[in-house]
Parts: sequence; structure tokens; C-alpha cells
Amino acid sequence: MYGKPARPVLLVIAHGSRDPRHAATVHALVERVRSLRPGLRVETGFLDFNVPSVHGVLESLAAEGVRDVVALPLLLTRAFHAKADIPAVLRGAPRGLRIRQAEVLGPSPLLLSALERRLYEAGLTPADKSSTGVVLASAGSSDPEAIAVIADIAREWWHTGWCAVRPAFASASLPRTEDAVGELRALGCERVAVAPYVLAPGFLPDRIARGAAEADVLADVLGPAPEVARLLLARYDRAGLPARTALGA
Repeated sequence: MYGKPARPVLLVIAHGSRDPRHAATVHALVERVRSLRPGLRVETGFLDFNVPSVHGVLESLAAEGVRDVVALPLLLTRAFHAKADIPAVLRGAPRGLRIRQAEVLGPSPLLLSALERRLYEAGLTPADKSSTGVVLASAGSSDPEAIAVIADIAREWWHTGWCAVRPAFASASLPRTEDAVGELRALGCERVAVAPYVLAPGFLPDRIARGAAEADVLADVLGPAPEVARLLLARYDRAGLPARTALGA
């Protein structure tokens, strides 16, 4: 009698950072994913700065006899890392591994829910929405597709009832967080909140925080929010086997 085929290993691929808070946050998110799906093997690999490396994890999995892997970029937009860096690393994987690259996390309604969770944890309430302007502050990218996605997310989020939502970028693109805060003040929003559209602390999130000095509310990074963990599993389900229905992603 044949048993069920083993589920693919979920390999979460994070960028990595010299800032120790980055890896700690990634590991906390992965632990939450494991808690939501007991029995699913979840590994973490980093592109740079931290260990284990993506290639090192793939080599270890191959040596154990693992055959199926879903590689999930821990990224919010499809920019250079998702389009070039990660596929290049995966092409160098040991022979015998069947690897599917999952979609990046954003955009997703679950991320909007996580952003609102962080704003409410920082002191806002749902009753504040209509009088609060929000800066959707991302790391930034030189990729026009990624920039356009952030602008689309800001427009979509505004339609959920906020006074106004403006995108901002910590690098590569304009406006900066502090400029978007000033714009929302000029629009007449009663209060201004900054929502970092980033997954983990580090150099650019710190720049966002400095740019939020004149805001009334600064939310935390998305980190291991329950909605983010659920989104990782939805992306895994969509890319991997056995197929599942990925709702709310």
C-alpha cells in the first residue's frame, strides 16, 4: 500500500541584513508559519549577510534525499531580487531537486489587513480612519513595475475609508516619507500615520522611522503578523503540491 507523497519543503528566501533584528524577525515569522501548519517542513535561507545561505540549504536538502521544494521569496514586490537574484541562485541548485518558485507576497488583501493591524497596535482605531492620512512607506526600488504596484496599493487602501493614502520610498524613488507626511498635513488630514510596508527592521526601515518624526503615529514593520504568515502558506499552496485552494491571498 502506497503512502501519500511527501509535501514539498517550503524554503523561505530572505534578503539578509547586517542588522541582527532582520534575521530575528524572519525567524519569528517562520516559526509562526510552522505553528499554523504543523507537519510542514519550513526552512529559511538568506541571499546575503546571514546564514544559512540559500545554496547551503538546498545542498543539505538534496543530501537528505528531499526532491520537491517550493522556494518562496520573502519580498513584497517583484523587483530585481525576485526577477534575477533568486532565479539565478535556484538555477545553481543540486541536480535532482524539483524547485518551484512561488510568487512574491504582494500585493494581497492580507497585507492590507496586516498594515491596519500594525496601525491599530500603534494606537489608532477603526473610528480614526476617515480623519487619518496614511503614508504607505516602502523600501523603494529602481524597478518601475515595483513602484507602480506600491502606488496601486496606496490607491486601493485609500478606498477602504482613510482620509488619504500616499506612497513613499526610503530609497531609489520619491517622495520620501517626510515629504509624504507634509503633503498629508497640507491636505488637512486631522492626523498622519506612517505604515512601513516592509517585513523586517534594518537600514531602510530605520530611514522610514526617521522620516516619520513629524507624524502622529508610526506603525511597526509587518514582521510575524498572523496575516503575513497566512499569506506565506497561501503562496506555498498555490505553487506547491498537493494543490490546495488559496483563499484571501
